[in-house]
Amino acid sequence: MDLFSNLFYGLPLYYLLYLIWKIIDRKKHQNCYILDYECHKPTDDRMLSTRFSGEIIWRNKHLGLNEYKFLLKSVVSSGIGEKTYAPRMVFYGREASPTYEDGILEMEEFFHDSIGNLFKRNKISPSEIDVLVVNISMLACMPSMAARIINYYKLREDIKVYNITGMGCSASLISINIVESIFKNEKNKVALMVTSESLSPNWYSGNDRSMILSNCLFRSGGCAVLLTNKMALKNKAMFKLKQLVRTHHGAKDEAYDSCVQREDAQGNIGFHLDKTLPKAATHALVDNLKQIAPLILPVRELLRFSITLFVRKMNWRSTKRGPKPVINFKTGVDHICLHTGGKAVIDGVGANLNLSEYDLEPARMTLHRFGNTSASSLWYVLGYMEAKKRLKKGDKMLMISFGAGFKCNSCLWEVLRDLGDGNVWKDCIDNYPPNTLVNPFLEKFGWLHDHEDPDTFSFPDDYVIS
Repeated sequence: MDLFSNLFYGLPLYYLLYLIWKIIDRKKHQNCYILDYECHKPTDDRMLSTRFSGEIIWRNKHLGLNEYKFLLKSVVSSGIGEKTYAPRMVFYGREASPTYEDGILEMEEFFHDSIGNLFKRNKISPSEIDVLVVNISMLACMPSMAARIINYYKLREDIKVYNITGMGCSASLISINIVESIFKNEKNKVALMVTSESLSPNWYSGNDRSMILSNCLFRSGGCAVLLTNKMALKNKAMFKLKQLVRTHHGAKDEAYDSCVQREDAQGNIGFHLDKTLPKAATHALVDNLKQIAPLILPVRELLRFSITLFVRKMNWRSTKRGPKPVINFKTGVDHICLHTGGKAVIDGVGANLNLSEYDLEPARMTLHRFGNTSASSLWYVLGYMEAKKRLKKGDKMLMISFGAGFKCNSCLWEVLRDLGDGNVWKDCIDNYPPNTLVNPFLEKFGWLHDHEDPDTFSFPDDYVIS
């Protein structure tokens, strides 16, 4: 009777303990880990040098003197070097008339190289992939890009597939968010996230300044990332996702219109970058950081900032209010992985967050070496940090990305082991940072400034593109 009574009265306690164990076990399997990543490095015959940049500009018959000068100034001040990569059709002289196949081939070249290398290095069979998330913003085809990957690598029939378009440069973290959501509901899964942009069908050949600027910034690239929530693979993982916050200002017309794909007056399709873009990016960044800061920063820093801000507001009538208080993200973050949207974007975020040149170096060097590779640029920045052996076990790394819409997304990763692989940077990391980031374009094409009258403009007799 005593045994029966003990069992009877102890049953609620046993059930409670079971529920607690179940919650702990489920939470343990909800973590999102990065196993490995592979950034794409196109072949050298796709390298866009200063000489070839001049040739592309020269053969665009829609450009006059003022447009040439504008492009010259943009290229010189962009922070982009001479070893970035462009789509093949540019080298064939067909940028004004790309074909459907140009876009497909550009993506397949990346898929076949990077995804294959990732599987091989990690000894993972394509049949082990449970989730596939592909984001390529400005190329929609049928079958989809995701279907082409499934066909080429013969992935399983029951794989969960997500093919994302139109999300712009912030699409990587949106894809990570999708994987994270799946991992919270399903145990022991392995996911493949593929991020890139197809420039072939989107190379602008008109003369609208707000649209031709994209040709100076965007370059070919891509990245494949392996993620998992398998506890058996935890010891092999590189990073663990701690927080992820997404901010979307699409309801605001000014933000929505700041970054849009459209046709110009002559019917040429391109990507319009409005003068309101810096303002839209700043507002989105501020709102995003307001959400993620309380989740990743120590209480002492949040209190310091709040008190300083309060005191400043109380003294709003005083002429000696002092500088505007800035929250110190470095109190909770060791590294900043910033989207390489352009020199102005990097400078702006650096100023707003009071970051040092050491903090901004990975983004600046990635912009110089690979350009703005859209949503995949974050992973090239991460690769730079790893190649420089900056990432140590226990470090916290904050990723920040911007995208059309207008969006700002951020996430915090914890480094799970000391990292130091050369990855996509292995053949050039010792040359970075270089002595100067000045682009030689100005020296080679500076004679453009000698002409003031567009009606009398012509190329010098001795000008040869070689």
